[in-house]
Amino acid sequence: MKHIFQQGTDVNAPVLVLFHGTGGTERDLLPLARQISPSSSLLSVRGNVLENGMPRFFRRLAEGVFDEEDLIFRTKELSDFLDQAAVEYGFDRGNLVAVGYSNGANIAGSLLFHYKDSLKGAILHHPMVPRRGIGLPDLTGVPCFIGAGMNDPICSPEETEELKALLAGAGADVTVHWERFGHQLTRSEVEAAADWFRDTFQ
Repeated sequence: MKHIFQQGTDVNAPVLVLFHGTGGTERDLLPLARQISPSSSLLSVRGNVLENGMPRFFRRLAEGVFDEEDLIFRTKELSDFLDQAAVEYGFDRGNLVAVGYSNGANIAGSLLFHYKDSLKGAILHHPMVPRRGIGLPDLTGVPCFIGAGMNDPICSPEETEELKALLAGAGADVTVHWERFGHQLTRSEVEAAADWFRDTFQ
């Protein structure tokens, strides 16, 4: 998968794995990640799917309707890539914290839904529920931050609460931060994520 790896100054800090939103690239979230954890190594990945020329991490059938078969395939592809990247770059596979926005948050959520120990934690900006009707792996001790919009037209507050309940039901420690700027990723939301990260991992 096309990606960027930047070595951090603290080898013990969690490695941040970055997943952009629809139409983004692997460069989009680098400044945000530096704000969250200046000393961490960064692994920023570009989605392998194109929708009208825009990179995404999996296909969808319509707005808000995921292609589940493709989601499952792409989630495994991404999990395998993270295994390989850990060997290639020499970082601890068990020390990854995802940072995703929109479509990128959905693929990070899908990793949590499908693979035990896939992530040490996750910062999910405006995620949806990746899949329904499946059993989740044990997520005990996995902290998750969800940034959400009270007036998000793509991801309703009810969907955010459903995702929180599913993750918490599997044992994750979930924090939800609410904003009123629709589906936008705001400075105040990033600052809240950075504060949460420092409180949780430092």
